Amino acid sequence: MPTDADFRADPPTSAGERELLQGFLDFQRGTFLWKTSGLTGEQLVQAKIEPSTMTLLGLARHLAEVERYWFQLCLAGRPVELALWTHEHPDGDFDLVDPARAEDDLADLRETIRLSDEVVAGYSLDDTFRRPKGDQQYSVRYLYIHLIEEYARHNGHADLLRERTDGLTGE
Repeated sequence: MPTDADFRADPPTSAGERELLQGFLDFQRGTFLWKTSGLTGEQLVQAKIEPSTMTLLGLARHLAEVERYWFQLCLAGRPVELALWTHEHPDGDFDLVDPARAEDDLADLRETIRLSDEVVAGYSLDDTFRRPKGDQQYSVRYLYIHLIEEYARHNGHADLLRERTDGLTGE
């Protein structure tokens, strides 16, 4: 069974602001990847917390879409298609999971994380951007904090789902 050390390192305890923010985001990302590791596609799509239909694979797809939205579309202004959030299926990231695509969806999350890090490296924490249909400005500092919060919240869900699947627990 994989251990948390296979996926994450503790964030720094004394460093500059950028290094701390990146360290905490990497820790939260690694925690999520640990929670989804070593399971079959069938296990990853099992809804284990009734009445919720949330699954580990749905969370992975959701986090990949969140990363694409904030880093690539909002921050970098890239023409990214958000394929999992559509008018027909606004919760397609959660609702349209397929156990046969589990490995591809997890690989997509890892690649999206890599692209997010590549994008954000070109910006300072004080740089600002707007969401496509918004008038509010956001800083890169806000973006880091928001993504840390997003992963931390969903890691709580993932921890419960994983424990119900095979008993794996941990922070």
